[in-house]
Amino acid sequence: MAEHVYTPTELNREVKLHLETGFPGILLEAEISNLARPASGHLYFTLKDDRAQIRCAMFRSAAGRIGIRPENGMSVIARGRISLYEPRGDYQFIVEGLRDAGEGLLQRQFDELKKKLEAEGLFDPAHKRKLPAYPTRIGLITSSSGAAVRDLLHVLQRRWPVAAIRLYPVTVQGTEAPGEICQAIEAANEHRWADTLIIGRGGGSLEDLVAFNDETVARAVFGSGIPVISAVGHETDFSICDFVADLRAPTPSAAAELATPDQSILKAEFLRSRRQLQRRILDRLHRDTQGLDHAAHRLQQQHPITRLNEQSQRIESLQATLQRTMKRSLTDRSLRLENQAKRLQAVKPDRRIVELSTQINVALRSLHQSMRSRVRSKHEKLAELARTLNAVSPLETLGRGYAIVTSTESGQIVSSISRLNPGDRVVTRLKDGEFDSKVEEIKSRKK
Repeated sequence: MAEHVYTPTELNREVKLHLETGFPGILLEAEISNLARPASGHLYFTLKDDRAQIRCAMFRSAAGRIGIRPENGMSVIARGRISLYEPRGDYQFIVEGLRDAGEGLLQRQFDELKKKLEAEGLFDPAHKRKLPAYPTRIGLITSSSGAAVRDLLHVLQRRWPVAAIRLYPVTVQGTEAPGEICQAIEAANEHRWADTLIIGRGGGSLEDLVAFNDETVARAVFGSGIPVISAVGHETDFSICDFVADLRAPTPSAAAELATPDQSILKAEFLRSRRQLQRRILDRLHRDTQGLDHAAHRLQQQHPITRLNEQSQRIESLQATLQRTMKRSLTDRSLRLENQAKRLQAVKPDRRIVELSTQINVALRSLHQSMRSRVRSKHEKLAELARTLNAVSPLETLGRGYAIVTSTESGQIVSSISRLNPGDRVVTRLKDGEFDSKVEEIKSRKK
């Protein structure tokens, strides 16, 4: 098979594919250098340690979401993926998130807890419960004074005002926060008032989200008998609570949208369904009215008594036709039977059978005579062939003192000494048997 010959474009595309699938998302801790801020809004820099470096690109959409201003010499933890810039074949790191390396300890604790709970199955999709499509009572576990509760109430009132709302106020930051959040979850489950719970707060740094990365809070969310939506942080922030909850929303406003249907859409659908139902009812009434009018007209034209009389006359006519048909059929069959009897009598099958039996007997005698003659002729020919075979058979020659010599190795008859060598083994056949011998010496007879 011929080897495939790559072009640079094909090779770079293959390498890029393997890099991006092999490293879909990693964290990289290093120092920023060679930082460039072009007018496009993208950031280009190098991340290095004391022994190696890697080129990095942070596109404008990601650069606008980070909460720090990158500078040369700053130690950071970058979140992103490995890729390849195909036109130049440059290996690079696409940065999607950036934070100060001082958050490293919290991040490691976060990663360790995430790995532990994931191994226990708390993140397993099989444990995720389905949210009610039309919730009637929604519980909010968040700060009573933060922007999150205002966003939640605003969106819920706009989208689904029929749902009752109950606030379980908690602190969302500080040492008391994990305990209050757990107590609020327990209280909501004990009351069994809500059919949906939303746990949320606004975004913040990793330190701000510590309460929602707490193991006790994660286990309380997992153990809740009420479906839980986690709305912790902004779109790029993830917490342990997000992974454990039945559904994760990027923001509190998004959580309210995910928890409820949009009343404006439902109203529009109801109005459309109402118009369709009215139109179908009117169509059905018109159709049934026309059918009723048509049936009444037919009933007037064809009174039941008249219809019965017509059917009675038709039955009498059919009965008369049936009787005539049966009589004619019986007459025809009787005539056919008489004709068949006459033909049978004219043929006289008994006499025909006797004639055929005589013919068969004559044929059998002729066949026997022919077979005996043929066998006798074949027997005579076989005897003649046997005499001819005996006349030319070498066995007759052996009876007069001659012998047949055969090579043991090849099995062929030896008719000349040119086919023998001293030491060859041969078989000599006589009239009444054969014997093996070994050639000791070969003597040529001169002519």
